[in-house]
Amino acid sequence: MDNIPRVLPANCDVVIRKGSWDMLPIFRIIEEKSGVPDEELYQVFNMGIGMVTIVTVEKADAVLKAIRAAKHDAWHIGVVVKGRGEAKVI
Repeated sequence: MDNIPRVLPANCDVVIRKGSWDMLPIFRIIEEKSGVPDEELYQVFNMGIGMVTIVTVEKADAVLKAIRAAKHDAWHIGVVVKGRGEAKVI
């Protein structure tokens, strides 16, 4: 999740909701068997999130529809909120 703060204004955070995307089984196995804290797993592996696109709320459904129409998987995984330029996984 290191890349997300690079595109954020200093007064915004991104809050990502665990479980809001289909995670590949390998990441569940790593999560269950490794004993590594969740925060580190999301930091190191992104837990299967390959690309993040940040769009306005008004455009979110249209963007998801366009990505899915192109035969790619896409999920609404979080929101932008007031903050300090951080990405948080909850």
